[in-house]
Amino acid sequence: MLVLSRRIGESVVIGGGSPEAVTVTVLEVRGDVVRIGIDAPRSVAVHRAELLAELADANADAASPPDDAVASLSQALRSRT
Repeated sequence: MLVLSRRIGESVVIGGGSPEAVTVTVLEVRGDVVRIGIDAPRSVAVHRAELLAELADANADAASPPDDAVASLSQALRSRT
């Protein structure tokens, strides 16, 4: 992990020199809160990490059937024979 110090108005360029470069600029600092601006081409997805984690959890829950549904289906299949 690269750790940098930046002041308000200063930027970091990721992937500099390419058309896919992303620029992150410090906009404001208030106590423990830092506002940043991200300038990225549309081909680069930019998401908040906590939302990606929440989405992954929701997808995992949706892909896993409840135990009672599995038990019910298993019993139904056994009774067919």
